[in-house]
Amino acid sequence: MSLDIGAKAPDFDLPAAGDKNLRLSDFKGQKVVLYFYPKDSTPGCTTEAKDFSALIGEFKAAGAVVIGMSKDSVTRHNNFIAKQDLKVELAADVDGEVIEKYGVWVEKKLYGRVYMGIERATFLIDGDGVIRQVWHKVKVKGHAEAVLEAAKAL
Repeated sequence: MSLDIGAKAPDFDLPAAGDKNLRLSDFKGQKVVLYFYPKDSTPGCTTEAKDFSALIGEFKAAGAVVIGMSKDSVTRHNNFIAKQDLKVELAADVDGEVIEKYGVWVEKKLYGRVYMGIERATFLIDGDGVIRQVWHKVKVKGHAEAVLEAAKAL
Protein backbone atom coordinates (compact mmCIF):
# COMPACT_ATOMS: atom_id res chain seq x y z
CA MET A 1 0.00 0.00 0.00
CA SER A 2 1.41 3.34 -1.06
CA LEU A 3 1.63 6.40 1.14
CA ASP A 4 -0.93 9.14 0.65
CA ILE A 5 -0.74 12.92 0.52
CA GLY A 6 -0.56 14.30 4.06
CA ALA A 7 1.27 11.25 5.45
CA LYS A 8 4.60 11.61 7.20
CA ALA A 9 7.33 10.46 4.81
CA PRO A 10 9.28 7.51 6.26
CA ASP A 11 12.85 8.49 7.08
CA PHE A 12 15.69 6.49 5.58
CA ASP A 13 19.44 6.18 5.93
CA LEU A 14 20.95 4.64 2.82
CA PRO A 15 24.30 4.47 1.09
CA ALA A 16 24.40 6.70 -1.96
CA ALA A 17 26.47 7.51 -5.00
CA GLY A 18 29.62 9.42 -4.18
CA ASP A 19 30.27 7.10 -1.24
CA LYS A 20 28.06 8.96 1.20
CA ASN A 21 24.88 8.25 3.10
CA LEU A 22 21.57 9.98 2.51
CA ARG A 23 19.02 10.49 5.26
CA LEU A 24 15.67 12.15 4.64
CA SER A 25 16.00 13.84 8.04
CA ASP A 26 19.17 15.62 6.81
CA PHE A 27 16.96 17.68 4.49
CA LYS A 28 14.63 19.08 7.16
CA GLY A 29 13.49 22.52 6.07
CA GLN A 30 14.00 21.69 2.38
CA LYS A 31 11.64 20.22 -0.16
CA VAL A 32 12.59 16.72 -1.29
CA VAL A 33 11.69 15.15 -4.61
CA LEU A 34 12.04 11.42 -4.00
CA TYR A 35 11.65 9.41 -7.15
CA PHE A 36 11.70 5.64 -7.41
CA TYR A 37 12.78 3.93 -10.60
CA PRO A 38 13.37 0.32 -11.68
CA LYS A 39 16.99 0.11 -12.84
CA ASP A 40 20.07 2.17 -13.68
CA SER A 41 21.10 2.49 -17.32
CA THR A 42 17.80 1.34 -18.82
CA PRO A 43 16.21 3.64 -21.43
CA GLY A 44 13.30 5.05 -19.39
CA CYS A 45 15.32 5.38 -16.20
CA THR A 46 18.17 7.10 -18.04
CA THR A 47 15.77 9.58 -19.65
CA GLU A 48 14.10 10.31 -16.30
CA ALA A 49 17.44 10.86 -14.50
CA LYS A 50 18.71 13.10 -17.31
CA ASP A 51 15.46 15.12 -17.31
CA PHE A 52 15.71 15.74 -13.56
CA SER A 53 19.44 16.53 -13.94
CA ALA A 54 18.76 19.08 -16.69
CA LEU A 55 16.46 20.96 -14.29
CA ILE A 56 18.59 20.60 -11.15
CA GLY A 57 19.40 24.33 -11.01
CA GLU A 58 15.71 25.18 -11.07
CA PHE A 59 14.94 22.58 -8.40
CA LYS A 60 17.67 24.09 -6.19
CA ALA A 61 16.27 27.59 -6.80
CA ALA A 62 12.88 26.24 -5.66
CA GLY A 63 14.51 24.93 -2.45
CA ALA A 64 14.29 21.29 -3.48
CA VAL A 65 16.75 18.42 -3.53
CA VAL A 66 16.18 15.55 -5.99
CA ILE A 67 16.89 11.97 -4.86
CA GLY A 68 16.45 8.94 -7.08
CA MET A 69 16.16 5.51 -5.50
CA SER A 70 16.38 1.98 -6.84
CA LYS A 71 17.69 -1.40 -5.71
CA ASP A 72 20.94 -0.87 -7.65
CA SER A 73 24.23 -0.85 -5.75
CA VAL A 74 26.30 2.25 -5.01
CA THR A 75 28.84 1.02 -7.59
CA ARG A 76 26.13 0.86 -10.28
CA HIS A 77 24.86 4.31 -9.23
CA ASN A 78 28.39 5.77 -9.45
CA ASN A 79 28.82 4.30 -12.94
CA PHE A 80 25.37 5.54 -14.02
CA ILE A 81 26.14 9.09 -12.82
CA ALA A 82 29.55 9.13 -14.48
CA LYS A 83 28.33 7.74 -17.78
CA GLN A 84 25.28 10.03 -18.04
CA ASP A 85 26.73 13.11 -16.24
CA LEU A 86 23.80 13.09 -13.81
CA LYS A 87 23.29 15.87 -11.24
CA VAL A 88 20.76 14.11 -8.97
CA GLU A 89 21.47 12.17 -5.79
CA LEU A 90 21.03 8.40 -6.13
CA ALA A 91 20.34 6.25 -3.07
CA ALA A 92 20.92 2.49 -3.04
CA ASP A 93 18.06 0.59 -1.39
CA VAL A 94 19.57 -2.81 -2.20
CA ASP A 95 17.37 -4.64 0.34
CA GLY A 96 14.25 -2.79 -0.79
CA GLU A 97 13.19 -1.77 2.73
CA VAL A 98 12.50 1.88 1.87
CA ILE A 99 10.91 0.91 -1.44
CA GLU A 100 8.50 -1.29 0.57
CA LYS A 101 7.78 1.49 3.12
CA TYR A 102 6.76 3.84 0.32
CA GLY A 103 4.54 1.14 -1.21
CA VAL A 104 6.21 1.09 -4.62
CA TRP A 105 7.27 -2.60 -4.64
CA VAL A 106 4.39 -3.86 -6.74
CA GLU A 107 3.21 -6.67 -8.97
CA LYS A 108 3.98 -5.89 -12.60
CA LYS A 109 3.04 -7.53 -15.88
CA LEU A 110 5.05 -7.61 -19.08
CA TYR A 111 4.15 -9.73 -22.10
CA GLY A 112 1.96 -11.93 -19.92
CA ARG A 113 4.68 -12.49 -17.32
CA VAL A 114 3.85 -11.44 -13.76
CA TYR A 115 6.68 -10.37 -11.45
CA MET A 116 7.48 -8.02 -8.57
CA GLY A 117 9.29 -4.77 -9.30
CA ILE A 118 9.61 -1.08 -8.53
CA GLU A 119 6.75 1.12 -9.69
CA ARG A 120 8.05 4.33 -11.25
CA ALA A 121 6.71 6.83 -8.71
CA THR A 122 7.61 10.25 -7.31
CA PHE A 123 6.90 11.79 -3.92
CA LEU A 124 7.15 15.53 -3.23
CA ILE A 125 7.95 16.01 0.45
CA ASP A 126 7.81 19.38 2.24
CA GLY A 127 10.36 20.78 4.70
CA ASP A 128 8.51 19.18 7.62
CA GLY A 129 8.71 15.70 6.10
CA VAL A 130 5.08 15.54 4.98
CA ILE A 131 4.14 14.12 1.58
CA ARG A 132 2.48 16.88 -0.44
CA GLN A 133 2.12 15.26 -3.85
CA VAL A 134 2.44 11.74 -5.29
CA TRP A 135 2.77 10.58 -8.87
CA HIS A 136 2.19 6.85 -9.52
CA LYS A 137 2.87 4.88 -12.70
CA VAL A 138 4.90 7.79 -14.01
CA LYS A 139 5.25 8.36 -17.73
CA VAL A 140 8.72 9.86 -18.16
CA LYS A 141 8.00 12.43 -20.87
CA GLY A 142 7.27 15.78 -19.20
CA HIS A 143 7.40 14.34 -15.68
CA ALA A 144 10.42 16.27 -14.37
CA GLU A 145 8.83 19.53 -15.54
CA ALA A 146 5.52 18.70 -13.80
CA VAL A 147 7.35 17.88 -10.55
CA LEU A 148 9.33 21.13 -10.80
CA GLU A 149 6.13 23.15 -11.16
CA ALA A 150 4.66 21.40 -8.10
CA ALA A 151 7.86 22.04 -6.12
CA LYS A 152 7.79 25.74 -7.04
CA ALA A 153 4.14 25.96 -5.95
CA LEU A 154 4.79 24.30 -2.57
